[in-house]
Amino acid sequence: MGKTFFLAIFIEMNEKNSKSLTLFHNSYPLLKMQTLRKQSLVKLSESPKVFEKRNGDSEEYASNVFNNKQLQKFISDKSFRQIQLCIEKGTQIEASLADQIASAMKSWAVSKGVTHYTHWFQPLSGTTAEKHESFFDLDISGDQIEKFDGDQLVQQIPNASSFPSGGIRNTFEARGYTAWDSSSPAFLFDKTLCIPTIFVSYTGEALDYKTPFLKSLQKLDDAATEICQYFDKNISKVTAILGWEQEYFLIDRSLALTRPDLILTGRTLLGHAPSKGQELNDHYFGSIPSRVSDFLSELERECSLVGIPLKTKHNEAAPSQYEIAPVFENANLAVDHNTLLMDLMNKVAYKHNFQVLFHEKPFDKINGSGKHTNWSLNTNSGINLLSPGKTPMSNLQFLSFFINTLAGVLNHKDLIKASTVSASNDLRIGVNEAPSSDLSIFIGQYLLGVLDDLENVSKGKLSPEEKTDLKLNVIGKIPEILLDNTDRNRTSPIAFTGNKFEFRTVGSKSNCSKLITVLNAIVTEQLIGFKIAVDKLIESKKMKKDDAIFNVLRETIFSIKPELSKKEKRIDHANQVATPKILHSYITTKSMDLFKNLEILSERELMARYQVDLEAYISNIQIESRTLGDMARNHIIPTAIRYQNLLITNIQGLKEIYGTSYKKLASEQLIILEQISDHIAGINEGVTLMINARKRANAILDFHKRAIQYADTVIPFLSDIRYQCDKLELTVEDNLWPLAKYREMFFVR
Repeated sequence: MGKTFFLAIFIEMNEKNSKSLTLFHNSYPLLKMQTLRKQSLVKLSESPKVFEKRNGDSEEYASNVFNNKQLQKFISDKSFRQIQLCIEKGTQIEASLADQIASAMKSWAVSKGVTHYTHWFQPLSGTTAEKHESFFDLDISGDQIEKFDGDQLVQQIPNASSFPSGGIRNTFEARGYTAWDSSSPAFLFDKTLCIPTIFVSYTGEALDYKTPFLKSLQKLDDAATEICQYFDKNISKVTAILGWEQEYFLIDRSLALTRPDLILTGRTLLGHAPSKGQELNDHYFGSIPSRVSDFLSELERECSLVGIPLKTKHNEAAPSQYEIAPVFENANLAVDHNTLLMDLMNKVAYKHNFQVLFHEKPFDKINGSGKHTNWSLNTNSGINLLSPGKTPMSNLQFLSFFINTLAGVLNHKDLIKASTVSASNDLRIGVNEAPSSDLSIFIGQYLLGVLDDLENVSKGKLSPEEKTDLKLNVIGKIPEILLDNTDRNRTSPIAFTGNKFEFRTVGSKSNCSKLITVLNAIVTEQLIGFKIAVDKLIESKKMKKDDAIFNVLRETIFSIKPELSKKEKRIDHANQVATPKILHSYITTKSMDLFKNLEILSERELMARYQVDLEAYISNIQIESRTLGDMARNHIIPTAIRYQNLLITNIQGLKEIYGTSYKKLASEQLIILEQISDHIAGINEGVTLMINARKRANAILDFHKRAIQYADTVIPFLSDIRYQCDKLELTVEDNLWPLAKYREMFFVR
């Protein structure tokens, strides 16, 4: 992409309602008592029309994407070639060409009934954002016209004041810019033309995930291409390839509406585990329930229309948990497709009366959800640089990228961890089958054996016999080793799986570009250092290229060998809260130098992101504690008292009938009555103490210290209060309990 086009553009331009919800909450226990809830859910569960067309239908696949095929229909061949050359080289598209593209986009969109356009971007809030503008305008005589030109395509000025900025922008400083990312095609969503863009402040700092991500892709391309030139002079471009695996939960929306915690926080803050969870492993890869299958069929069609190449779908390990995954794509497009997918899932789920849960740990005692992120590198000739080839030379190329990726990751372990931690992901990591919080790389014992052999290579020039033995018996056998002996594993945070690295600590609701930006940067730094070291040996010691590469790889292996895992790390079930402590890795001198030297993020931008992540952590815990306090006092305690009153009435009745001997007959009721009182007292005291802890934390001005205080003094109350509430759930009469229980939300049919 060269110096990406969006930067050139920026340089130039810089010169339903609560009342109905309450009604449902109030009526929910009554519905249970009258056994009408199931009948109601059956009506809600009637699925919309199931679409017959599938993901692979050529007629509709990407029909709502303004790709090269569509562009060619509206402009001349000469203009099309000029535009492609500009995008390929990263040079600025002239205003006249931008006008042609805009005109073509508008004509295509209007032909499909579209009336509005938006610059679609990914701010640091973790969601997508869009400001819709109509094609409607007035000409000089006041007559209605449709207008969309190159200026409107290239740039929009949304209000930037209310997006997270980490102190870069004051609330009253509203101006921000979105600028067209020409490397990702425009698409239609809800009858709106969506144009993928970057988002930056008035002073030029990145306020989104995409801006540094695109820079990191370019830096990686430059560094990797130079290494490829050692092996093949025809390689002129290297592209990062990304494949994500999206895990999520589906539950009935009607049940979710009874749970303020699910609606407000995305997870259940209380709720006792059912007698049957995932112990029998009967949900994993099982038959997909009919309602879910209908949902997925429509989702596949919607994804097909916008060019998301979904390929895999299946039941996951936990009840009501599922996974979908696409064909791997270039990383920028893959990230856009994943963020768009989550919007589509919410839209389609609503039509099927489902609630999609992307939270990493929405339910206690069962698996959480991640977003396994698979990363590799492809050349312009179609070669996967992390896949062994058929010749020793191609395998030496593979080893150069494989070993340098290992070294980069292990040299910046804390930074990798910082790119995946969050308040919600802390609840998943180290629990059930989630990866351990101790970041390690699993490559298998056979690949470790290859590294052993390379580490034992003689220092300096290799004799012809040594080089022949190395190429034939070590490097030449790599494809066979990977094919037959490299097994997959389930819980290692990072694993090499034959032709890619799989990062398993990424959370289900995270933007994958956050991790991949870091990964691209550290691999780029490592490759640059590798090339400097190789060239130095070639020049100073007059070594042949192969000898120099072997020597540098040998030294690299020696430095990382102690960090490599021969087998999977044992899961750390006592995982401690990681986020506030690990986030500091973003602003160490080591990290600052990495991003500044590569010109991916400035010190100011890094500090801002650190601040944004800390604030998000604090806000998430704050919202959870407030929600739990409200639920405990407004739902759980009143319900428990109502049940106590029933018990008291029962005891009084026994007393009236049996006189003084009633105590023996009502002994169990009296015990339950006392237990309920103890739980009520425990809940009420816990909420009071939690509120006081929150107030003390909020008084701390330093965000890092405040986050630590929330982790140490507020989070423990969430567990304590939950314990008391869950005990009451097991005690109080089922028909009185106001919240949907786990056993009701699981096992969708």
